[in-house]
Amino acid sequence: MQDFDVKELDRLLQQAFDAATALYQQRGFQRRVGFGKRPALVSVDLANAWTRPGNPFTCDQEKMDNEIIPAMQKLLAAFRANGLPVIHVTTAYEITDRKAPFTDMGLWHDKIPVDVVDLKDKDLCAIDSRIAPVEGEYTLLKKRASAFHGTELAGILRAANVDTILVTGVTACACVRQTICDGIADGFRTIAVKEAIGDRVPGAVAWNLFDIDAKFGDVVGVDDCVTYLNSLKA
Repeated sequence: MQDFDVKELDRLLQQAFDAATALYQQRGFQRRVGFGKRPALVSVDLANAWTRPGNPFTCDQEKMDNEIIPAMQKLLAAFRANGLPVIHVTTAYEITDRKAPFTDMGLWHDKIPVDVVDLKDKDLCAIDSRIAPVEGEYTLLKKRASAFHGTELAGILRAANVDTILVTGVTACACVRQTICDGIADGFRTIAVKEAIGDRVPGAVAWNLFDIDAKFGDVVGVDDCVTYLNSLKA
């Protein structure tokens, strides 16, 4: 899609958001969930199959290289400096034969090409080296869109007394959104870090962040998130 088309799409989306904001606020939506006392970073699918070119799951490379990765680096520095929990999330499958009578993909392969993230190719599901985990951080392997669905995530967060999750990653319309929806459903304050969320499709990030901010969590800029994290030193 040409730059002109993307700009026009952004303009039309903003026009729609302005109208929807008036409706939402009139009806009591767009309230704030706010930051809590102990946050964790939940970084969703910022692994090579999504962050690097050449894979069906590859996301917008310009945004990835110039916005998402730098924002993640800022967040990681703040989380690490303040000794706060970091969970990196990735997705891969052990049985990738779509004709097999039993697979760890379930029926999802009928919709998307999950067979291209084969667990045997460790590089595909490895977290991007620019934001690679360090000692003391956990990498969680999921099989579904949400990082909570069928995983140990909620349990390990509660064990660490976490009440707030800062969610980053891809994609805005699927895994990030589902993680945020399940996060607030499980009792965590959900914060979507605006500059650290991406997608493959133009407009998907803007629309989903607008809708998340109205109903499921707070969309907050990375600099404000870092300020919050650093305030916890006291």
